Amino acid sequence: MYLTVEETAAYLELPEDYLRHLILNHKIKAIYDGRQYLINKNQFHNHLEQMENYRKMIQEYLSEPLPEDPDIKDED
Repeated sequence: MYLTVEETAAYLELPEDYLRHLILNHKIKAIYDGRQYLINKNQFHNHLEQMENYRKMIQEYLSEPLPEDPDIKDED
């Protein structure tokens, strides 16, 4: 499935100008049909999957309780 630059920007939650910059610098594969760039949506599947796994990992890390410090001395 091919998306326009505007649709891809909304899908990736990126600014359109930045996306065009990536296309022109060959960081993202795109086809120019004479009027606009068309981008294959499937090329982002792996990237988005990795980002979701990274978010989950960070969330798990942040939700872990801090361990008790064994060096704390009871002064009672």
